[in-house]
Parts: sequence; structure tokens; C-alpha cells
Amino acid sequence: MITFIGDYTVRLDPKGRLSFPAAFKKQIREGAQQGFVLKRDVFDSCLILYPMEEWERQNRIIRSKTNPYNKEHARFLRMFYSGTAEVSLDASNRMLIPKRLLEFAGIGDEVVMAGQSGRIEIWASDQYGRVSQADEDFAAMAEKILGGSFEEPET
Repeated sequence: MITFIGDYTVRLDPKGRLSFPAAFKKQIREGAQQGFVLKRDVFDSCLILYPMEEWERQNRIIRSKTNPYNKEHARFLRMFYSGTAEVSLDASNRMLIPKRLLEFAGIGDEVVMAGQSGRIEIWASDQYGRVSQADEDFAAMAEKILGGSFEEPET
């Protein structure tokens, strides 16, 4: 699995393309550069960029937990997959972001691309500044989620 590290501010050109940060490009294995899926985030007004390999992994998880013949599950699936687009890098390492997704995330001329494990969040620069500020409850949240102790996961 790819792990993206870092956050980078990138400007969009007038056509809605952004330059993919070189650091992220290095973090992707050579064979895994065949494309990406871009989608609206479930919780926030940002976009999520999945390398195709990670997107397929996410799909396997979703398929294992849903039944398309269950009405609630079918509604969830419809909402989850709406607002998705397959995107790729051009010869200049630029990615065209569909206008409807730029509008959803309130993105103007500048974005922040933030690595988050196997995916990259794409935020309007001003919104990312607000959500990424130090949260005084972060330590309490970390303790609650991690339980105060940390064990290596089994591999």
C-alpha cells in the first residue's frame, strides 16, 4: 500500500489543472501510476484522490460490507459513487480536476494536497488552513482513539 506523506500548496492553471507534487510522484511505485480516482469526501468539503490500486482496495472493502439489493445499502452506494471521476497525469505531471468537483470543494486558484496514508486530500487553501490548525483536543482524541497504548499491528 502507498503511504503519502506531506502537504503541498499547488496553484491551479486557468484550465483547472494542478501540478502533481514531485514528492508524491516519488512515493508512488512505478507500476502504480496508471491513474487515479477523484471523489468528494464523505465528511468534509474536500476531494479525495486515490491511486487506482487503493481505489480497488476500498471497493473490495465496500463490496464486502454492502448488499446492493438492500434499499439502504443501495442508497449508500449511489451516494458514495456519485461525485467520482477517473483522472490521470498528463506528460507534464498535471491533473485536470473536473469543474463540478472544484465547485463542490470551493476550490479557487490554490489548493493544498495533503497526504493521508493511501490517499491524498485536496482542499481549498483557505479551508485547509482552518481545519489543519492545532486542535487543543488532539491529545485527548489521540488517547481516546489509540487507547493510551500502542501495539505494532500484526503483518
